Amino acid sequence: MKRIKLFLTIIMAAMCCSCENFLTIYPENNIASDEFPSSETDLELYANGFINSLLPDDNGIAFTDQYADCIATRNSTSFLIGDTWRPEDQGGWSWGNLRNINWFLNNMDKARENVSPEVYNHYEGVGRFWRAYFYYNMVQTFGDVPWYDRVLEPDDDEQLYKPRDPREYVMDKVLEDLNFAAEYCSVDPKIVGSSTRITRWVALSYKARVCLFEGTYRKYHAELNLTSSSDKFLREALNACEIMMRESPYGLVTGGDVKTQYRSLFISDNLNEKEVIMGSVYKSGVRMHDLTWISFSGSAGAQWSLIKQFVNQYLMLDGSRFTDQSGYETMSYTDEFKNRDHRLAQTVIGPGYIRKIGGTDRLLAPQFSVTLTGYQLIKWALDDDVHDGMATSANSLPILRYAEVLLNYAEAKAELGEMDETVWNSTIRPLRERAGVNGAAPATYDPYLAAYYKNQTTDKWILETRRERSIELCCEQLRYDDLMRWKMGALIELPWHGIYIGAKNVAYDLNGDGTADVTVSDTGSASINRVILGSGYRLSNGDSGYLEYGYNINRMWQERKYLRPIPTSARQINPALEQNPGWGE
Repeated sequence: MKRIKLFLTIIMAAMCCSCENFLTIYPENNIASDEFPSSETDLELYANGFINSLLPDDNGIAFTDQYADCIATRNSTSFLIGDTWRPEDQGGWSWGNLRNINWFLNNMDKARENVSPEVYNHYEGVGRFWRAYFYYNMVQTFGDVPWYDRVLEPDDDEQLYKPRDPREYVMDKVLEDLNFAAEYCSVDPKIVGSSTRITRWVALSYKARVCLFEGTYRKYHAELNLTSSSDKFLREALNACEIMMRESPYGLVTGGDVKTQYRSLFISDNLNEKEVIMGSVYKSGVRMHDLTWISFSGSAGAQWSLIKQFVNQYLMLDGSRFTDQSGYETMSYTDEFKNRDHRLAQTVIGPGYIRKIGGTDRLLAPQFSVTLTGYQLIKWALDDDVHDGMATSANSLPILRYAEVLLNYAEAKAELGEMDETVWNSTIRPLRERAGVNGAAPATYDPYLAAYYKNQTTDKWILETRRERSIELCCEQLRYDDLMRWKMGALIELPWHGIYIGAKNVAYDLNGDGTADVTVSDTGSASINRVILGSGYRLSNGDSGYLEYGYNINRMWQERKYLRPIPTSARQINPALEQNPGWGE
């Protein structure tokens, strides 16, 4: 009973710390015990709490990319609208989770004599994984941040009020933590099998993600004066991927129907433990989410929709480029889905999409009370309207997949100038072929992709790995980060183009069932199948063209937005925290 009460005290303290900033107030030492943690059960109990407090929720997993270049959303974020964001608007300078992690690492020695070295090292690896996870997110957001690897005492003014540590120092520490976790975290099948806990394979996969980000960020952000160290992180990414590809039990889900097996990873009740390295499990009647509801709701969700410029990047089934076809710019919605990469129709509603409506299977077209562009997202949504209007979805959600490992390896190779057909055939090719696409390596670079990426490169390998990454990992909380590391924030300003409309006041049948699915007009009332111009909409050519939403939102990218400002409140308490470039004094 005493130990139970102690654990509840720790949990309550952790909850308080998560809401308060220990750099803005003196931390209270209310977590103290001569007993806890003193056993494997104690270590496991505390470490498992990090999963709930640090991993994203269902909306964070599925819709984090809503402010990237590929998605139109009903409203943008204030950070991206105009030039209105100021340091006083910024949050996120919160350190409670780090305190909890460091408390665990600083106190777990109490259990050393009661557990095996393997168990002890595993849980130290878990703690260090979460510290790396925390700091990686902080560096992505703010750049330089103060590094702490111990719980601070109330009178430790030197540490509490110190300046930010340089990005290179912090990321070296992150790499140290990930390397420890990647060496010592367990590969015991009872832990690995659920795909829900931190293992050596999770640590290696996440290390590859972090190192690819940091290596390419340093390469493309010359203003940091860190380009000379970019290769170091790219090599570390390669090393992690090579171990995963050589030793891990994971692989791609293949051998099924190329028209459905990709999406099955996202709408199945259980995580596919062959490909999903880590995910979030849901169970009907026990733990459910609302992703289906908000995907098919015009009010509960933000009407997330892919945009035409992104959809253009999906290849034809024969491996040729859609944008090499004559007339692709004015192709109808129905025609543009023909003979395309099957992942397109598994990510958004296509002409043959079937959904259960009132218990009966029906051919469903995009609903213009839900979609803004006509490319209505279904990747995470269940095909049954029984879940509309309720948080009753129980499909489990992948967070780390083996597909990303292959993509990280391919991109690191391409960025290092070491990509060739051998690497291609072991990474990109199998991803394309499981979607029914001819996986042969490209002969030349794609002018459309080069122009899309502002002619930053004409290297065919870099461009094609970006294409594949964009498509395979669409809406898996990585796209915004990709734009940041490639220094492609300007793509956020792309107009939100939708399907091509040949003329106003013409009823278009989008799925071939003989029923009009959309009409674009100047007057009338907006509905599930009618779009009214002037209500946030216009046609790109006036009376015809791409259906364009949000032209009046005034999304604006600026160089300084690659990093968030240090919040005014934090700098008022600690004047040693210098402001990020471009955000004022």
